[in-house]
Amino acid sequence: MPTITLYEVFKKLLLERDEDSAPLVVAHMKQGKVVELDADLSILAARIGSDCKLPAAVGIIYACSRQMNSTLWTEDSHFEGLESVRYLPKHSHHSQK
Repeated sequence: MPTITLYEVFKKLLLERDEDSAPLVVAHMKQGKVVELDADLSILAARIGSDCKLPAAVGIIYACSRQMNSTLWTEDSHFEGLESVRYLPKHSHHSQK
């Protein structure tokens, strides 16, 4: 995952939960592979973001996923319809209970 994902999750948890949850979740995330935003990834993200009309953070996350040849699982509608993305609308998994 790109470092911007850590930023996005940490910020969201600070806003929606509490000061204690954010560091714990991010520590768990850091157990996976964290990819630094370097010049090559930045340029790839700009190209993909431009082609797909994506906001900056979304373009970076998607470019990292494509660079790593991985499947991106998300509830973020910005990614809906993109190649190698498994999009689950928010709360759709809760309605199956």
